[in-house]
Amino acid sequence: MTSIKKLAIVTGSNKGIGFAIVKGLCKDFDGDVYLTARDVERGKSAVKALNDLGLKPLFHQLDITDQLSVDNFSNHIKTNHGGIDLLINNAAIAFKNSAPEPFGVQAEETIRVNYFGTLRVCEALFPLLRQNSRVVNVSSSAGHLLVIPSAELRSKFNSDMLDVPSLTKLMEKFVKDSKAGKQKEEGWGNSAYAVSKVGVSALTFIQQRVFNAESLNRNVSVNAVHPGYVDTDMTSHKGPLTIEEGAKGPLFLALNADLKGKYVWFDCSVVPWDQKLN
Repeated sequence: MTSIKKLAIVTGSNKGIGFAIVKGLCKDFDGDVYLTARDVERGKSAVKALNDLGLKPLFHQLDITDQLSVDNFSNHIKTNHGGIDLLINNAAIAFKNSAPEPFGVQAEETIRVNYFGTLRVCEALFPLLRQNSRVVNVSSSAGHLLVIPSAELRSKFNSDMLDVPSLTKLMEKFVKDSKAGKQKEEGWGNSAYAVSKVGVSALTFIQQRVFNAESLNRNVSVNAVHPGYVDTDMTSHKGPLTIEEGAKGPLFLALNADLKGKYVWFDCSVVPWDQKLN
């Protein structure tokens, strides 16, 4: 009987941390690895760079904000591979401090990509997760619960009763408050990126609860990770860590960790999401 080859997928992986994650998986993951990108030419260029290192990732176009793109990718995976063993949700955006767009516009776009895009991919690909599969949601130190100033909002995000529809309503309220210029008044603070990553972290814990409760127990693990302050386009190359150092935490969760529903730091330590950091 022919054994089924394992499959890993990394979103937003033509550069930066995602690229380094793919590189690490190509070396250490026992199976095929998909590098994905919105832009086909950039994705193929990234694949060539890895080919030049003797690595052989697969490529498929994937725009997490485009339902048709996500559906096409999901159908491709189902038809050609049958299932998924590892999904790393890395794709994200962040506006620069000097961005000219009004905060309400920044908030809407950041939540659209970082939260709703991640959710869209999960909804499409989770049915394809095989037994003992792993999901890694790349969050941030900005995705720690205590970045939200309002105790009332923190309580809502941290509730064991929070589900995806309720979390989505919180994200939508942040966008609405931001468009009205009331984000600070309503207790959100003044960082759209932080709220989006708190959303991703909270989504992680919800997803683990759902997998734990499913009748057909696939033993799926879902964890969030802060990759550190990394030298990438997103940080305007101000981060002190290399992309390989930024990939360390995600690769730890992907390949080595036996954790479920945790928030992990770039040094691979488990950090309490709802408590003050030392």
